[in-house]
Amino acid sequence: MKISAGKADGFIKNPPSDIRCILLFGPDQGLVFERSKALAAYTLDDINDPFNTVVLQASDVKSDPAIIADEAAAMSLTGGRRFIRIQDAADSLTSAFKTYFSDPLGDAIIVLEAGELSARSTLRKLFEGDKSLAAAVACYGDEGRNLSEVIAQTLQKHGLRADRDAMGYLLNHLGSDRQVSRGELEKLAIYMGDETMVTMDHAMACVGDSGAFSLDNVIMSAANGDHGGLETALMRCFDEGNQPIMILRMLARHFHRLHMAKGSISKGYNADEALKKLRPPVIFKQAPAFKKQLASWDLKRIAMAMEVITQAEMDCKVTGNPPETVCSRALMRIAQAARARR
Repeated sequence: MKISAGKADGFIKNPPSDIRCILLFGPDQGLVFERSKALAAYTLDDINDPFNTVVLQASDVKSDPAIIADEAAAMSLTGGRRFIRIQDAADSLTSAFKTYFSDPLGDAIIVLEAGELSARSTLRKLFEGDKSLAAAVACYGDEGRNLSEVIAQTLQKHGLRADRDAMGYLLNHLGSDRQVSRGELEKLAIYMGDETMVTMDHAMACVGDSGAFSLDNVIMSAANGDHGGLETALMRCFDEGNQPIMILRMLARHFHRLHMAKGSISKGYNADEALKKLRPPVIFKQAPAFKKQLASWDLKRIAMAMEVITQAEMDCKVTGNPPETVCSRALMRIAQAARARR
């Protein structure tokens, strides 16, 4: 069974009683862990119960496929359902779960925690295609309304709320990983002390580490056509551990926002009005550069940039070239396209 993004949270809170095997996968490993923990809390009276909780590695299952059925059928010493976590799940487990699905034993809940799985993944296809006891839930980085809710709920827990500029800043610097986002917001809550209104100054002082700023510099340098700045920022970004695919996706998001703003301008809005209509809003420090990009990038060339980014992400996944090289070439092409209109 394939669980859509819109139904994922509801499914995690109350999974159907006949579903016993759940695959959590995606680039947001913090969200994978959070949802696995939520399923454990749903299944167990005490998520730390050593008698009803089993943690396996994918290598354990690969070396002994029968362990799935053995653990699922094992009787609980203290009563209740057992909860089985399998970490680092991948396509190497497909055969073992095909066998288990053919003769599922016990009533344990089995949760597989995986990284990003493509649509061609055999494990993902197996779980999405099963209609009786399995489900697959994608875990992608928070954005838009979903990220706004995560930020607002986490701040509200500490009696805090963010003003418009601070919320815009947080939306632009959080979201790639649910655990990291919550950790940064918890840090912000401690920083606030007795104050209750989070301002831009508070947010900038506490959230948005050098890695976030490096990534911003990469995105803006590429869209501005600044080859020198792009080369320096990109090198720093890679040194800080940012992955090429994440960089490409952030750049794609930026050009999508440019496209939306251009659409507003075509309807009669001026540049300032178009920026205000974007959600999340453009932070004030980037607004002048963003407005210049609106003037220099037309819709046709924005579409070209999006095609370059999409092809680069595909090449990062399927070619033998180093992903960093593929990403760098794509960004340099976009920077060159930006300079061509000057």
